Amino acid sequence: MDIISQLQEQVNLIAHLAFNTVGTLQRDAPPNRLSPNYPEPPPHTTEDGTNFSEQPKLMSSALVKAAKQFDALVTALPISEGGEEAQIKRITELQAENDAIGQELQKQLEAAEKELNEVQELFRQASDNCLNLKKPDDN
Repeated sequence: MDIISQLQEQVNLIAHLAFNTVGTLQRDAPPNRLSPNYPEPPPHTTEDGTNFSEQPKLMSSALVKAAKQFDALVTALPISEGGEEAQIKRITELQAENDAIGQELQKQLEAAEKELNEVQELFRQASDNCLNLKKPDDN
């Protein structure tokens, strides 16, 4: 897998972890009293008995680990040399080279098609001569 695909996978993982972390915090966080004017909120119990104080630590460590892996992938990217102008110049050179090679391939294709037509014509003549049982002309 190339580095760009790995970066995309890592971004997707970070988004997934962030989404799940925020959702879990919203779902499982104990209620807080907003003001002394409001009554004390009822105690929060989790259905599966998990310890809420450990979940944010685990989720945040997974998120940090994914972010560090992303940073490592970014540092592994090749460094661009010369800035944007050099890159544009290199792209222009590569496009010109691609065009030249494309023209050469087009010439070769046309030559191959011409040769194919000649071979097909010779084959047709040979087939006609065999069917007519006559000798080929000595030209």
